Amino acid sequence: MKSILIIGLGRFGAIMAKKLEEEGNNVLGVDIQEKRADDAVDFLTNIQIGDATDDRFIESLGVSNFDLCVVAVGGESFQTVLEITVLLKDNGAKFIMTRANRDVHEKLLLRNGADYVVCADREAAERLAVRFGKNNVFDYIELTDEYGLYEIPVPDAWVGKTISQVNVRSKYNVNIIGTKAGSNIRPTITPDYVFTPNENLMVMGTEAVMRKFLK
Repeated sequence: MKSILIIGLGRFGAIMAKKLEEEGNNVLGVDIQEKRADDAVDFLTNIQIGDATDDRFIESLGVSNFDLCVVAVGGESFQTVLEITVLLKDNGAKFIMTRANRDVHEKLLLRNGADYVVCADREAAERLAVRFGKNNVFDYIELTDEYGLYEIPVPDAWVGKTISQVNVRSKYNVNIIGTKAGSNIRPTITPDYVFTPNENLMVMGTEAVMRKFLK
C-alpha cells in the first residue's frame, strides 16, 4: 500500500484517485472547488479543500510523507501547474507526477521538480495511430521509446501449433507475453502451449520488428 496525494479532482484526477483507492492505497484528494470535493466523497475517504498554490496550505499537507504526489489539475493555466510542482518539490515531495499539453511545458516541468510528466493527448494519439493505422492490431501500449506491447490475432498459420513449433522468438524476434480470449487473460504461457483461433496474442517487440511481423 502506498500513500498518494492527488491535487486536482477533475476527470483525470478523480479517475486516478478512484482506481488507486480501489487498489488499496491511502489516497488524499485535494481540490480548490468544493463541488469537486463533494463529488469525490463517493469514492475517496480523505479529501481536503484548499488552494495548492498557497505555500502554507501545501506545507500543511505534509507532502514529504507521501510516496507519490500527482498534480492532476487540467483546466487551470500552465503557470498554476508549474507553481504547484515547484511548491511540492520545495516541501520535500519524494516523487511528483504531473501533466502537460505541450512538449515545451513537459521540459519546463521536468526541469522544475517533476519526476514524470503525462502528455495524455500525445500518448493517446500515438496509441490510436498504432491501433488504427496498422492491420490486425487491437490494442497497443508503449513500453519504452523502442519497445511496445501489441494485442494481435493469432496468425492462421500458427493455429494448432505450439510456440516451440512456430519458433516464435528465433524466427520473428518477438516475445509472446500472454494470450487474451474475451476478458480472460493468460499472463504466462509455456513452449508447449497450442495456439487456438479464438484468442489474441500479447506480443512485445520493437516498432521496426513489429512493422515487418504485421505485414
